[in-house]
Amino acid sequence: MIRFFRGKFLYAVSSQQELTHDDVQKLNWLFGGAECLEARSVSGFFIGPRREMITPWSTNAVEITQNMGIQGITRIEEYQEVSGRNARFDPMLQVLTEELDQELFTIVHEPEPVRHVEDIAAYNNQEGLALSQDE
Repeated sequence: MIRFFRGKFLYAVSSQQELTHDDVQKLNWLFGGAECLEARSVSGFFIGPRREMITPWSTNAVEITQNMGIQGITRIEEYQEVSGRNARFDPMLQVLTEELDQELFTIVHEPEPVRHVEDIAAYNNQEGLALSQDE
């Protein structure tokens, strides 16, 4: 389940179980007074991390919640609300989304099959990898 907290930023908190009232109060404090939203989704324009990339910030935030005695939180990410589609962001690390919902962190990509490479030099040339002779 994902709960949303709105403050200076919008925080998405993914947990394995329902958060208790005390947990929500602790998270309000942690997020600088951010309000816990009852909605299961939030509409608007938001810039945040790609779902495939758990940020170092998230890893630290989850560890902080564990030290605060909050159990079951698996991921916390921070989103910045922007005025529209023309907002600037780094597409390698971030994504612009119009809705944050319960599928926010769900990854639906199928892995590609493993390719066995017999001739690394030919594969390097074919794929344009620019590997040096030493590599």
